[in-house]
Amino acid sequence: MIEGSITRVSGPVVEAIGLSSAGLYDVVEVGEKRLIGEIIRLKDEKATVQVYENNTGMRVGEKVVALGMPLSAYLGPGLIGEIYDGIQRPLKELFDGTGSFLHPGVKDHPLNLEKKWHFVPAITAPCEVAPGMLLGTVQESVLILHKVLVPPNVKPGRLLSLAPEGDYTIEEEIGKTDAESIFLAHHWPVRRPRPYVGKLQMSEPLITGQRVIDVFFPLSKGGTAAIPGGFGTGKTMTQHAIAKRCDADVIVYIGCGERG
Repeated sequence: MIEGSITRVSGPVVEAIGLSSAGLYDVVEVGEKRLIGEIIRLKDEKATVQVYENNTGMRVGEKVVALGMPLSAYLGPGLIGEIYDGIQRPLKELFDGTGSFLHPGVKDHPLNLEKKWHFVPAITAPCEVAPGMLLGTVQESVLILHKVLVPPNVKPGRLLSLAPEGDYTIEEEIGKTDAESIFLAHHWPVRRPRPYVGKLQMSEPLITGQRVIDVFFPLSKGGTAAIPGGFGTGKTMTQHAIAKRCDADVIVYIGCGERG
C-alpha cells in the first residue's frame, strides 16, 4: 500500500501528494473514515481522486492510502439475489448492521466468505488448461448452475491439482496451476471488458409475456432493446412486467438515477 496526504478538497474531488508510484484508476481509501475513491488523474507528484462516498468535513492533511489494485468487481458464487451499490457493497448486510442510512466509510465483503458451496469437478488433474475452460460446477441457486471456469487472468499452463467433490468457501483453493492458485471467486477490473471468443447468432425470440411486445415488437434472446417515451408513459412499468414474465433465468436490474 502507498500512503499520501490530501492537499485540496473540492466536493467529491480530492487532490493528494505522495501517490506518484500508484497506478491510474487504482482504488484508494481517503481520510479518517477510509472512504472509497479512485485515482482519475496522475501528474508528477499530484494525484486527483474521485471519492465515491459523502466526504463532508474532509480536511487537508488527512491520509490517503492506495490499495494497489484497480476498481474491481468480485465475481463468484453468491452474486445471485444480492443488492449492491455502485462499489459492490452489499446493501442488505449493511442495512442489518447500520440501519436504513448508509454511513460513510462503512464496508462489508461483497460475497459471503463463510458460506460453503458444493463443488463438483468436471475434469481430472493433471492436465493442460487455459482461460475459459470448465473446471467444475456449483449449484448457486435452485435454477442457476454456476460453471466454475479458469479465470481470464490466469495464464495457460498445466493444472497440477483440482479439489475433489466437496464443500468449499470462495477463499479456499480449488485448483493450482504451475503458476498460480485458482479459487471459486476472483476480482475483475470494472473498466476492462470480459474477453470472449465470439458472439453467438440470435436464433430464437425472447418471450416477454406481453402480447403487444411479442406480436408487434418481438425481442430476440441475446438482443438489445430500448423503450423511449416521456414521463408517465409506462416505460418502467413495462420493464417490470418484462422482468416478471419473460423467459429468462436471471434478471439484473441496474438502478441508475431516476430509473434503471
